[in-house]
Amino acid sequence: MRPTFMGLETARRGMFTQQSALYTTGHNISNSNTPGFSRQRINFQPTLPYPGIGMDRPYLPGQMGTGVEAGSVERIRDSFIDSRYRSENNQLGFYGTKSDALTRMEDVMNEPTSEGLSAAMDNFWNSLQTLGTNPNESGARESVLAQGNAIADTFNYLSTSLNSIRGDLKQSIQVSVEKINTLAFQINAINKQISQVEPHGDLPNDLYDERDRLVDELSQLVDIKVTRQPSGGIPSPIAEGTYKIEILGPSGKSLGTLVDKTTINGEPNRLSSKEDSDGYIESLTIGSGSPIAVENFSKGSLKSNIEMYGYVNKSGAQVGRYPAMIDQLDKIAFTLLKEFNHIHKEGFDLDGNDGNDFFNDLTDYKGAAGKISVAITNPNEIAASFTGKGNGDNAYKLADVLRKDLSAFEAKITDPATGDPIDLKDYAQTTLKMSGNIKSFYGGIISSLGVETKEANVLTKNTLILLDSVDFQRQAVSAVSLDEEISNLIKFQHAYNASARNITVIDEMLDKIINGMGVVGR
Repeated sequence: MRPTFMGLETARRGMFTQQSALYTTGHNISNSNTPGFSRQRINFQPTLPYPGIGMDRPYLPGQMGTGVEAGSVERIRDSFIDSRYRSENNQLGFYGTKSDALTRMEDVMNEPTSEGLSAAMDNFWNSLQTLGTNPNESGARESVLAQGNAIADTFNYLSTSLNSIRGDLKQSIQVSVEKINTLAFQINAINKQISQVEPHGDLPNDLYDERDRLVDELSQLVDIKVTRQPSGGIPSPIAEGTYKIEILGPSGKSLGTLVDKTTINGEPNRLSSKEDSDGYIESLTIGSGSPIAVENFSKGSLKSNIEMYGYVNKSGAQVGRYPAMIDQLDKIAFTLLKEFNHIHKEGFDLDGNDGNDFFNDLTDYKGAAGKISVAITNPNEIAASFTGKGNGDNAYKLADVLRKDLSAFEAKITDPATGDPIDLKDYAQTTLKMSGNIKSFYGGIISSLGVETKEANVLTKNTLILLDSVDFQRQAVSAVSLDEEISNLIKFQHAYNASARNITVIDEMLDKIINGMGVVGR
């Protein structure tokens, strides 16, 4: 025999469950613009039917439903799409950072324009040609001196600017390392909160969202692997557990763990970097693990910054895109200075005196671009003559320095390593590793930079397209649609009203039984 008041409980459960769904829908609407928020839903499930299973159960034609209840409040999220998003985000972090650094280098080199080093070389060459034609004109001599200072100033500017950006890259590396450690600390703290909630059967959906937002941010800095670990206790079947986060190398092998269950009650393993005596990044270390060579470290914006700034490779050599460009400019400046001074000292000035150094002399090519400067201040001291006063043959030889094959260089220099005199042509081809002439060598540098920058820009654009595509898929699954939520509001409202109406109907039935029965004959 079923209870007389049974229908009231069924309707009450319907009202309370629909009310919970309305509240959850309101929560979604309120957080429609919250970064990283995933829409949530009530998982409706029927309550146990009547009668239950047992030996003393009443006989009925069949079990009768007893209403509905909220089984769980679940956030809508696809972990596979999350994994794809983080992979593309990591690629974007690497190529985007590389593209930015190379674009800044291109902006500094400013080629091909009338303000670049190539134009300064051409202007210097033209002024020397003019001087060769008019060796006695003061205007031609003033022009050579001015263009000499201009080319020295251009070298100085390029060296100073590139070193300044390289200093910015070092700051970016330090900021990235600290940011990784900060994110790991925040994720570890959220892991601890989740591990305290899940064992009781609850689902901390908002904590899940915040944790995933932090993991997304971390994935741009380094390549990571996320593994779920159970919290223990009696969790919900759809509980996500705590996150174990590992940093991966280029081959996908784990380099070390930042956060896992063992760090919940303490601190996460910190990432640190080590520099050599010249400031190059020598290695990185996760927690108390072994040092990791930069070449074996994971992709992401951190590694891209390191490759641009400079690091020590497995062979022990100091490499890096910005140091390489600075080094090449130093080689050009040093070679120009030495050969130009050599030929200048073979000539005679306007007064017939032997020529002196045109540029202040240097003993080592390193830092030459930032140090090169014009030594003479009097235009009459320019040694334009080769045979004596009155001709400009030596000015033509000076002009040829910019277009002279390195194998034909004649200057004698002192090897900074041994102190022995050597030919500049040998020094340029072995130590400086230059080929062709100064003009073509510099043109090759700029061409290589242009190709590398274009490639980085293309890869950044392609990766961004892929990332947007994956993000669109993720938003289609997890994002809050106001139109959908408003439809749900109407749906749940009608269901709530119907349950309330059901109570009214049952109340009228009970009123007839209680107040209208047993009054016959009164």
